[in-house]
Amino acid sequence: MGILIVLLFVAVLAGCVWLDGPILYALGAGWVLFFGYGLMRHQPAARLLRVSLEGIRTVRTILFLFLLMGMMTALWRSAGTIPVLISYAVDFIQPAWLLLLCFLFNCLIAVLTGTAFGTAATMGVISMSIANTMQLDPVWTGGAILSGVYFGDRWSPVSTSALLVAEITGTELYGNLQRMLAVSWGPFLLSSTIYAAIGFYEEPAGPVPAVRSLFAAQFSLHWAAALPALLLVVLALRHVPVRQMMLASIVCAAAVSLLLQHTPAALLLRELAVGYHASGNPELSHILDGGGILSMLNVTAVVMISSSYIGLFRATGLLDGIRRELAALGRRSPYGAVLLTSFLAGLVACNQTLTILLTQQLCDGLYGDARDMALALEDTAVVVAPLIPWSIAGAVPLAMIGSSAACILAAVYLYLLPLWNLLLPRRRYGEK
Repeated sequence: MGILIVLLFVAVLAGCVWLDGPILYALGAGWVLFFGYGLMRHQPAARLLRVSLEGIRTVRTILFLFLLMGMMTALWRSAGTIPVLISYAVDFIQPAWLLLLCFLFNCLIAVLTGTAFGTAATMGVISMSIANTMQLDPVWTGGAILSGVYFGDRWSPVSTSALLVAEITGTELYGNLQRMLAVSWGPFLLSSTIYAAIGFYEEPAGPVPAVRSLFAAQFSLHWAAALPALLLVVLALRHVPVRQMMLASIVCAAAVSLLLQHTPAALLLRELAVGYHASGNPELSHILDGGGILSMLNVTAVVMISSSYIGLFRATGLLDGIRRELAALGRRSPYGAVLLTSFLAGLVACNQTLTILLTQQLCDGLYGDARDMALALEDTAVVVAPLIPWSIAGAVPLAMIGSSAACILAAVYLYLLPLWNLLLPRRRYGEK
């Protein structure tokens, strides 16, 4: 019966993706299925509700950070922080280096903002526009952008995935970031080399679009507009707790928006709630609109429903059989077991959050050190999810930049990272 329930859940998810319906509907249906399975196993309804809430409580800290992240990304737009960073970055573009720079610039913006979707909607859109104007292969450009946004999504102190992994494994965020850096330099350099080589081979032609003038019509591109991002970097290097770090950047961005961009206070408060909206400029609006608490409600709901599954799985033993099989595999190669699980979970989950949570749930106990488990999740589930064509982790960024699923094949960093770590000395992942 348990296998039937899981297959039914997969069918609901697949149908939702096929019909382009909201993923929340499928996740809600999944909760009903798993709750019903618990009732069939003679579990009291009150206990099932309690364990669902306990699952949500495991991620309560990150839910508050989601709200702060929404406010921060809105104010970074309002303060001109994102426009000024992009404007300065575009000044460095040379045709032969364009593909590599698309990768590196998206890495940078994603590290600063901690959001793959937000980076794709800003730097990603601009990168693709420049590449199209200069007649660069859109498949390789899309792959470089997808690689870049998930490099930052994985390795950013304000990344939702990094925060989620730290929360569910009970590990320290900055310690995880240091360990991630130690095992990712190789894939990063190899990816950069590949994109540089392809860029020189297919050297684009045509002028670099004047995005600075587009931003200058709406913002003061003074260097002070970059202060919220610089403050975030400085505080992150000093290992300031994420909550204080984000609050400081929010206060700084609000001050810059009021004093430099002359944003009315009432409008600023509105942007905190519903996000930034460029008025009277459709081209700018397409690139820059977004952020705000409202923008984080969907991901908050996804995390809440997905985390409630954890309590239900434990109470009902729905995944116990699968976990036993993975434990047998894990005795030979814990990292290999996590990698395989993340791929299978990604096929089913259709989103990054549930992929991470399912992988952690199924592979919990494969490592004696929680830090090894956190690192394994970052090097598998976080980057494997975008490689699933029907997962929103990859489909949404590609839709934002106007690229096809073929770009997934050119997202070389997302392949190299898990493969690189699969070939590392076994001791790097706590294996003996």
